[in-house]
Amino acid sequence: MKEFKLNNGVIMPNIGIGTFLLEPKDAQNSVREALKIGYRLIDTANAYMNERAVGRGIKESGVDRKDIFLSTKLWPSEYENPNAVDETLERLDTDYIDLLFIHQPTKNWKEGYKQLIKAYKEGKIKAIGISNFEREIEEVLNEFDVKPQVIQVECHPFFPQDELRKVTDKENIRIMSWYPLGGKGMTAELLNKQTIINLANKYNKTTAQIVLKWHIQMGFIVIPGSKNVEHIKDNIDIFDFNLSNDDMNVISKLNNNQRRYIRTDDALDNFLNWKITYETKH
Repeated sequence: MKEFKLNNGVIMPNIGIGTFLLEPKDAQNSVREALKIGYRLIDTANAYMNERAVGRGIKESGVDRKDIFLSTKLWPSEYENPNAVDETLERLDTDYIDLLFIHQPTKNWKEGYKQLIKAYKEGKIKAIGISNFEREIEEVLNEFDVKPQVIQVECHPFFPQDELRKVTDKENIRIMSWYPLGGKGMTAELLNKQTIINLANKYNKTTAQIVLKWHIQMGFIVIPGSKNVEHIKDNIDIFDFNLSNDDMNVISKLNNNQRRYIRTDDALDNFLNWKITYETKH
């Protein structure tokens, strides 16, 4: 595993485990086992409704908190809750969060970003993130003096965020890839591409490992999620080889500007109105 230095000097692992769509029990198990295997980056969110389980998994792993990079996200309905950050800390059972995102660019996103800045200045979070702010990133940079360190967006060989990278590269903002393998309905298409199969055979790796290595060599942070411990092991077993420049160029030809997910304005309105039912404390 390698690390990136963010634009504020914070050191962040370049691969971790995501917990999107994991039920609390599965999130707890996956986090615990991932940390035992050697992962040091864990990603969750208010909206995943498994933050308490993630906190339990961290405790059960036996890994010292200072050696773990923990990221989570405020949901839009929490942006204007003055206690949102403290309540998130309580659910995760931690004194600080390494990276806190605002999750969606809803109409009240500026209030959420102000919460991040306040928490950052108070030392409750170590880095600031924005999630799904592709066309809104310029507004964030123009509106606030404190710029984000990471942006989390859909990113994979079919859609490598060429336009967004014109901004992030200039501002030294790291991209964290969600749906790194293409997402439901697209993963099979990506992993069955003959290009990827040929490279898997060349390097004696799985097709998923080839795609994850592509992310790393592109300079992205990648957070594949799984409740299968063998898959979790395989996903991090990508540091004993490097794709050649020619192979990276071959993968680049898969770019067809094909997204798995297209967000609408109606969806943003629904996000703002969705009140999360959190896992109860026990």
